Amino acid sequence: MRYTQLGRTGLKVSRLVLGTMNFGPQTDEPDSHAIMDAALDAGINFFDTANVYGWGENKGRTEEIIGNWFAKSAAHRDKVVLATKVYGNMAADGDAWPNHDKLSAVNIRRAVDASLKRLRTDYIDVYQFHHIDRNTPFDEIWQAIDVLVQQGKVLYAGSSNFPGYKIAQANETAARRGGTIGLVSEQCLYNLAERRAEMEVIPAAQEYGLGVIPWSPLHGGLLGGVIKKEAQGGRRASGRAADTLADPAKRAQIQAYEDLLEKHGLEPGEAALSWLLTRPGVTGPIVGPRTAEQLESAIRAVELDLSEDVLAGLDEIFPGPGPSPEAFAW
Repeated sequence: MRYTQLGRTGLKVSRLVLGTMNFGPQTDEPDSHAIMDAALDAGINFFDTANVYGWGENKGRTEEIIGNWFAKSAAHRDKVVLATKVYGNMAADGDAWPNHDKLSAVNIRRAVDASLKRLRTDYIDVYQFHHIDRNTPFDEIWQAIDVLVQQGKVLYAGSSNFPGYKIAQANETAARRGGTIGLVSEQCLYNLAERRAEMEVIPAAQEYGLGVIPWSPLHGGLLGGVIKKEAQGGRRASGRAADTLADPAKRAQIQAYEDLLEKHGLEPGEAALSWLLTRPGVTGPIVGPRTAEQLESAIRAVELDLSEDVLAGLDEIFPGPGPSPEAFAW
């Protein structure tokens, strides 16, 4: 496994991030524990989750599964850089009581204590804001985080799904307050098929020293060889991937992508992950394996070196938007 610093921090993390969103809803606890064992054995030390994972009446279940795994061995928690998130409504029926969601100081305090209990740990390495809160000023958010840092419950703060201007606003507020490290990471939707983050989000993250953690690196399976799998009678596309393939022009684009990689003897999913590892500012993509086999495929991507011909071909098939403001101005 290869490692890098998380943004401007001294924290060293693996170039792959283990995403746990499937733990509970799609992968049962024993298999989830086996995947975490395999990830740690492979050198993956960065695990990502969220308080709402488990979904519906099972919100929090994913954190509980991770907590039970931590309880098996003190070495597990000692080796893992643990990231979880706050923002979502934790009510099982979706009808949140006032102040039981978003980023008010009172909800941050409540949510972190609940996550610590489920995770069976006394601290969270990277506490991430799952979404912007338009009604809570960053002065209040940072005051709440400062208290948690002083208490030893949180070490770093990160963002998820933030636009570039909110990254700037958050860290300018932190700088003005003094003594607050500010955001150290941004988790955003970024992959070959969805490159809009290159316009504003990634440049803002680089400017302020945030590590970029792409989620959905295969764009819901679209970049994992979906057309070839369908032709071979495998799992059919669903969700975002199925919607994209319904567009003839988009389907032709994905076919060109698969043809390019087949020509070079590359597996699509591994190449898509490897491409992200070449992108400026990227710490490591989140991989969310449902099985041990999917984890093994993701790990191979770290050692994959894409040739200049392949990189050029990928850029031709999936051109980025270009830098801001040139992408929308002269």
